[in-house]
Amino acid sequence: MALGFEAHGLITTGFEMDKHCCDTYSKNLQGKCLETFITPETAFPKADVIIGGPPCQPFSVRGKQKGADDFRNGFPTFIQAIRTIRPKIFIIENVRGLLYRNKAYLEQVTTELETLGYIVDYNLFNVVNYGVPQNRERVIIVGHHGGFSFPEKNSHKVTVGEALDDLVFFIPDNAKFLTPRMDEYIARYEAKSACTTPRDLHLDKPARTLTCRNLAGATSDMHRLKLPDGRRRRITTREAARLQSFPDNFEFSGNESSVFKQIGNAVPPLFAYQLAGKVREYLERYVVKNMPEKSKALILT
Repeated sequence: MALGFEAHGLITTGFEMDKHCCDTYSKNLQGKCLETFITPETAFPKADVIIGGPPCQPFSVRGKQKGADDFRNGFPTFIQAIRTIRPKIFIIENVRGLLYRNKAYLEQVTTELETLGYIVDYNLFNVVNYGVPQNRERVIIVGHHGGFSFPEKNSHKVTVGEALDDLVFFIPDNAKFLTPRMDEYIARYEAKSACTTPRDLHLDKPARTLTCRNLAGATSDMHRLKLPDGRRRRITTREAARLQSFPDNFEFSGNESSVFKQIGNAVPPLFAYQLAGKVREYLERYVVKNMPEKSKALILT
């Protein structure tokens, strides 16, 4: 999220509890990142914009969807930050599970934010419609004072082949190939689940959603490439980064597991860039007269 917003000229300050994430932030971005666990009692600096994503686990359809009752629920912290700072606009990103079992809680959150004087809009977006080579649905919640509009969809959907390009059939020295036993497991899984389209990456289509789990996890669901000779190999961290629309000069800190986690949890930068463009447009047109070249944004995660 920060990369997309900095590309539109906003100065960012990040709040992140994971050391590797902070190191990645500091290595690639102009703003500073504070390594801390944020709570409703955290003191935040003034800012024009608050952006970020409360932990998604309480709302994910892959989890128990405890929502407000989950100790990881970060919405109270976000709401308190907005109540205290009163930014000109805020953007919250989360999983589509918010629209299902936890829809009542989403409505509760938006109502509370509206009492703070904001117009609150939310919608479900698939980032494949915004230049990202991946089907990834996320809910975006925006609080503003009138005049904000969401970005328009792109007509072209970028494929895996276009995104990976030169990396597709390159065999890195540390390539991890699936074993014959893993191939057999995949065949049984696909047969039992009546899977008509194999879970391999298809060069003529966008990728499935990248998550922490399927980048480094279970055999049946992991992201992998099938080579012309029939062998399958797991994708590398750089390939995963491309499928999330990170530029090749973006450097991640930490071991492979941490890097996959950072990539899987990220808001795709190209989608963030388009959101940031609409935020910048909103600030310039409706809110800030003689807007400075650099406005301040807080990234809360």
